Amino acid sequence: MPPTEHRRITPRAGAFAVFVSALWAGNPVAIKAGLEYAPPLRLGWYRFVSGAVVILAWAIYTGADLRVRRSELGVLTVIGVLFSIQLVFMNLGLKYTTAGHGAVLSVTFPIWIAVLAHFFIAGDRLAPSRFAGIMVAYIGVVVISLDGLGGESSGEVLLGDILSIIAGFLLGARLVFNARLAGRIDPNKILLAQAALGTAVFIPAGLIFESEPWIMNRELALSIFYQGAVIAGFGFIANLWLIQRYLPSQVGVLTLSQPVFGIILAWLILDEPLTRLLFLGAGLVALGAGLAQRRKGREQDSTGTPSGTLSGPATAGD
Repeated sequence: MPPTEHRRITPRAGAFAVFVSALWAGNPVAIKAGLEYAPPLRLGWYRFVSGAVVILAWAIYTGADLRVRRSELGVLTVIGVLFSIQLVFMNLGLKYTTAGHGAVLSVTFPIWIAVLAHFFIAGDRLAPSRFAGIMVAYIGVVVISLDGLGGESSGEVLLGDILSIIAGFLLGARLVFNARLAGRIDPNKILLAQAALGTAVFIPAGLIFESEPWIMNRELALSIFYQGAVIAGFGFIANLWLIQRYLPSQVGVLTLSQPVFGIILAWLILDEPLTRLLFLGAGLVALGAGLAQRRKGREQDSTGTPSGTLSGPATAGD
């Protein structure tokens, strides 16, 4: 299959990306709210199942080919495993840290995209200015961690922050891997594979490791609906559509509104405090992520491949 061109993002696509980013900002808040009534693994498979219903309905509506070919099994398994591990770290992180911290730290994934794209996406090079952006964002992460120190639960908050950063890295890795597929596998098939593998792992793991009572109320139902239908369904479909058509670094930079949206939503919905350190850290993370995503035109890489073109197989065996 010839390489697939990743275009520079258009104003209309950019506005859509910002809208999707605003929806994503509410995800840590929904998870934090849901964790009051369900443990992390159980909440995870609730999300998988509800999201899969939306994705399957969309796939049927669009006439997507959901047959899994033998050559696709390895790729889909890798994506499913990455997603499952990422969700474990994200839910566990939000169990210990605040939704505001989680909303900011989850947005470190554009930084990891910039680093990983340097090695795996042709033409998406990490210039010195972009490396400086990563350092600025790192300072922001340190500031956010300082915001959680001093209280009785400071140790738990710090642990949650570390787990949330790992989740951000795994999200960046998964999105770069998805970008390398460049339309070779239908996004609906990818999302359903993630949901199927995650459910198959999370249900038995939850039954083994989680003993909390089973509860279902309006608050938990709303949390599951938002995580599943809005984010795991619509949000993931929209994200994959964007990142397989436009330069991953340019799509990623438009997520920089997420920290502010997330902090405000956590304050409005969960009554979390608004602190100067939290806003300062959010600003540094956003600034650093923006610098990390900066590009100068559509230069060609050393092989002569136009910037934004994917080359090479998605996997060694594809």
